[in-house]
Amino acid sequence: MSEPLAGRASLVTLLRLAWRESRTARRRLLLYMSSISLGVAALVAIDSFALNITRSVREQSRALVGGDIVFSARQGWTPAIDSLFTTFPGRGFTLTRVTTFASMAQVARTGNTRLTQVRAVGEAYPLYGEITTTPPGRWERLQQGRYVIADPSLLLALDARVGDTLALGYARFEVLGALASVPGDPGIAAAIGPRVFIPERYIDETRLLVMGSRADYDAFARVPSGNPRDIIEAMRPVLDSNQTRARTVAQQESAITEDIEDLSNFLGVVGIIALLLGGVGVASGVHAWVTRKIDTVAVLRCLGATTRQVMVIYVTQAAAMGLVGAAIGAALGVLIQFLLPGAVGDVLPVDVTVRLEPRAIAMGMLLGLWIAMAFALRPLLALRRVSPLQALRRNEDPLPLRHSWRDIPRLAVNLLVAASVVGLSATRAESADEVFAFSASVAGALVALTLSAAALSAAARRLLRRGWPYVLRQGVANLYRPGNQTRSVVLSLGFGAFLVTTLYLLQNSLLAQFRQAEFSARGNLVFFDVQKDQLAGVDSVVRAGGQEMLESVAIVTMRIASINGRSVEDLLRDSSRRGEAWSLRREYRSTYRDSLTDSERLIEGRWWSGDSMPVEISVEQELALDLGVGIGDEIVWDIQGVPLASRVRSIRTVDWARFEPNFFVVFAPGALEQAPHSIVTLARIEDPALRGRLQRVVAERFP
Repeated sequence: MSEPLAGRASLVTLLRLAWRESRTARRRLLLYMSSISLGVAALVAIDSFALNITRSVREQSRALVGGDIVFSARQGWTPAIDSLFTTFPGRGFTLTRVTTFASMAQVARTGNTRLTQVRAVGEAYPLYGEITTTPPGRWERLQQGRYVIADPSLLLALDARVGDTLALGYARFEVLGALASVPGDPGIAAAIGPRVFIPERYIDETRLLVMGSRADYDAFARVPSGNPRDIIEAMRPVLDSNQTRARTVAQQESAITEDIEDLSNFLGVVGIIALLLGGVGVASGVHAWVTRKIDTVAVLRCLGATTRQVMVIYVTQAAAMGLVGAAIGAALGVLIQFLLPGAVGDVLPVDVTVRLEPRAIAMGMLLGLWIAMAFALRPLLALRRVSPLQALRRNEDPLPLRHSWRDIPRLAVNLLVAASVVGLSATRAESADEVFAFSASVAGALVALTLSAAALSAAARRLLRRGWPYVLRQGVANLYRPGNQTRSVVLSLGFGAFLVTTLYLLQNSLLAQFRQAEFSARGNLVFFDVQKDQLAGVDSVVRAGGQEMLESVAIVTMRIASINGRSVEDLLRDSSRRGEAWSLRREYRSTYRDSLTDSERLIEGRWWSGDSMPVEISVEQELALDLGVGIGDEIVWDIQGVPLASRVRSIRTVDWARFEPNFFVVFAPGALEQAPHSIVTLARIEDPALRGRLQRVVAERFP
């Protein structure tokens, strides 16, 4: 029997022998390999669901965006843009407009109030998709009169029902129904900012949109033929000169799928750490399994089996069980994938169609099998050192599992494990720095745990005393005796604790930031868009409730016209500029005051020195980096058509998490007082009932 093993044993023979020899160890080996299942399940579930969402976004992209082309403006439509839109019907385009702004909504019957998102929509809205309501069919009646359709959460908060009168500004609308679903809007949007839809033609009756009012103006176009990107490029000169943005379905789809990929990569990191934790568990389990196989391997060696043949037999067993463990994990991941839409459907902008994703399943199984084998090979290498004499005299080679640091195969396996960690991190990271940081963190944790295990064994050897009880002596001695599991157990438990503790600390850190911002904020009630002639009235309402205003801040809207003599258009064309384009294109809401607030800290320059020309400003640190400006640089602002030159006097940091009016740019007093502006007032009212009454009174007196 020794001759076939020693000489002519074929691969099929070795595989058959591996199958027969595994009968007594399949359950135990499968249990060890199942450590990898949870990591595989996490990766398969996350990647499959991300692919499901991406496919659903592509299938529903037009309904998600609202049209083939979306035009957006922050200051309303200029005559030039209106003229451009009038040419659309002649070109076969269908156009509908949506104006979105915030307002207090009040129900006449109950007197309850709530801040809402008002969406004034044209007759053709939506161009794609379908809005459903409760009762059904109410959307088709919206344009027939002064009707409003609202989110169910708003009706619940206002104690309103169908048929009630809802006040928006100075206009009154009848509640026609409740929204059931809106294409492109996640259900959670109703909790963040309840929506109400009204016909576009009644905007003026609300008297809410005046000069300086904050609103978003969107127009959706359906294009029967032609490339939307080419159509936009043909309109580009008119759009750019009138500060109107345009985007296509493909652009919006790309932006959404990028966000989904970022989220899946972030969640995938947890799956990867779970996979690595499973790998450590595999190494620990296989190490214990190998110690039980020493006598069997010694018998095989007596029968003429070579080291290579022994390795083929046991590596095959480990690979088969690893494949089964990965398959179990993949099946569990598919099950989780089908359960995810019910758990997170409210925060998704699309209706996700769940289907099997062979690529994600195959990749999860492949990564699981790879990690299982990479971590299993290290203890399996010990079987090379089992001699035939071990079948008769175990003390001939009492520690066959030890390795020399110059063992080339062992070094190669160690490099394979390290490369596997780096490769796994590369599948989720977006840069080489992230790969290095993740890999170094994992390596640091493993090294620290290995040193801790060695220190524990050494301490157990030195601290053991003969006078201790027998059970205690035996337990402590097993921490350093030959064949001990100290290192593998410490690695397994320690790495698991490392994962859980990291996630726990991250969670607590994020929550602590919110709590700190909440407790450090001076106010808990903000009145937006207060006009100059309304400030005294709002203050009197608050004082009548026995409270006081904490702060009143003026807000002036403006845009950047030029920086150091270079226009915004010139800066945007400069390919060498490193800053983000948003910082040049956006509309700023700035203020003026003579001192810093508690949420600000000066880091460069000095505060105001007095009256000077150009006007002195303080710029937030991150914005200064994006704009590429520093102390002494000049910025010319366009304040609703009026240019105003300013000079950077200081750079400051801002704690944006605090519930206070914070600004990118603060002007010195004396420059903006005569500019059109609104006022934000801040108050702190602990009693929720009093807070509600004050909101109701202010909404009644100043619609």
